[in-house]
Amino acid sequence: MALIFYEVESEKAFTSKIGELVWMMNHVRSVTVEEVRYLTVEALDQREDGGNSIGALLLHTAAIEYVHQVISFEHRDLNEKEAEQWGAALTLGEDAAEAIHSRPASFYIKQLEDVRSGTLERLKEKGDEWLFEQRTWPNGLVHNPYYLWFHVMEDEINHRGQIRALVRKSKSMN
Repeated sequence: MALIFYEVESEKAFTSKIGELVWMMNHVRSVTVEEVRYLTVEALDQREDGGNSIGALLLHTAAIEYVHQVISFEHRDLNEKEAEQWGAALTLGEDAAEAIHSRPASFYIKQLEDVRSGTLERLKEKGDEWLFEQRTWPNGLVHNPYYLWFHVMEDEINHRGQIRALVRKSKSMN
């Protein structure tokens, strides 16, 4: 079991604000991983009323983070190969149900770790001012990288709530 701390700090090897962001992202991820680490393949594949499985939600979490790497660090959308790799996880629903199943928790955790590793490497190259760079989406909405990475955490926390509900339902059925 990973140690989970409850005081926000600035992670070393990063600038002050990025270090705080990294601490929060790592905290969110630690809690998510602890929720699913010991789930069976059957529990990870369980779907309720056509909803998404825990495995699909975990891979979606990795996919969202990967997309935000591409958007925030490379200023582009997914290319064709990336869209094919992450497509089902991004769209969820029936595409995900068909493509994402029969994998152990270790598979999903490794996907989350691999994507996070890439995020951390790229964040080490950035300074706090980068977080506040003003950018504009094609639809005219202004945003900054800080918002993008806040959204990565927000999305993971939201889906962790769904995961917890599925875990509770699964336990009540046993």
